[in-house]
Amino acid sequence: QVQLQESGGGLVQAGGSLRLSCENAERTDTIYDMAWFRQAPGEERDFVALINQYGSIKYYSEAVEGRFTISRDNAKNTIFLQMNSLKLEDTAVYYCAASSQGPYTNVHKYDYWGQGTQVTITS
Repeated sequence: QVQLQESGGGLVQAGGSLRLSCENAERTDTIYDMAWFRQAPGEERDFVALINQYGSIKYYSEAVEGRFTISRDNAKNTIFLQMNSLKLEDTAVYYCAASSQGPYTNVHKYDYWGQGTQVTITS
């Protein structure tokens, strides 16, 4: 069972920071490869960052490399996205996703999705 719930989105000024969380609210024995995606108005859903089951592999899109950090706490069944030095172009709905196939950057490889949380950056 997988029920992903994002939290932590909001309104922040450019240059500021936000920390997103995504919890699997359902008890499970499976530790998934997980990722963050985002979708801006009128755009397709784009890859942001991924983390494998135990956090030994992390990968970021070029757009966020050096500014965002993905992490996870498997004891709490939660992944995080620390977002620093935010830019206007980071404005989007951010989605948490889990994959039973592996840690991919392709949206179609993910089996489970959260409802999304809005991140809006202001100038």
